[in-house]
Amino acid sequence: MTRDHELVVEHHEGVLVISIDRPAVRNAISREIAQAIGEALDAFEADASLHAAILHGRHGVFSSGMDLARFRETGERPLHPDRGSGGITGRPPLKPLIAAVEGWALGLGFEILLACDLVIAANDARFGLPEVRHGLIAAGGGAIRLPSRVPWTIAAQILLTGRPIAAERLYQVGLINELCAPGHALEAALRIAGEMGQADPAAVAATKDLMLRSLDWSVGEAFGAQAPFIDAMIGRNEETS
Repeated sequence: MTRDHELVVEHHEGVLVISIDRPAVRNAISREIAQAIGEALDAFEADASLHAAILHGRHGVFSSGMDLARFRETGERPLHPDRGSGGITGRPPLKPLIAAVEGWALGLGFEILLACDLVIAANDARFGLPEVRHGLIAAGGGAIRLPSRVPWTIAAQILLTGRPIAAERLYQVGLINELCAPGHALEAALRIAGEMGQADPAAVAATKDLMLRSLDWSVGEAFGAQAPFIDAMIGRNEETS
């Protein structure tokens, strides 16, 4: 286990668990935390022994969002120079990333989990993008990613009213993969990450890459465009057989 700028990084049998540990500010994201998350994700991508990562908040809360008090004090936004807001929203890792959510995920905290591939949440968790209530836009990916992850009307409700929404509702519309009892989100995320570890890591990474790229493809071009991915995996399997 390592600790850097109130971020705890642990290895669990091929899974990297990245936990924010700032109870006094409900795991708000400062510049230091954003940079530490980005650095942890850099190490995750570079380590062939790690097949998945989990983002988690300790002390019963995922994240209350941007650390506004720190921003007012220093003028520094919670940015990583390469990965963007929160150390992730501009460039998530290519390998699978799971959000394990307890308590509140607000503002940048919500945007961080939108950059993840899967979301596991306690059934009493609450989510929100309150930026419009403060004369702002959810510019860390909230206004961009949310409309493609849930029905338009649900995204509009969250983004345009700024009101929080319950985990159960987001599970119903498909944003959350699995609900669990409070206090067990990390445990459930580790279980799913373990299932990913039973698959071929290269195939998993290539599949995620293909999924992301295909978002910009029309149906007509998609099957032709995926051919290089398939050919690469077939070639790799022939070399190892």
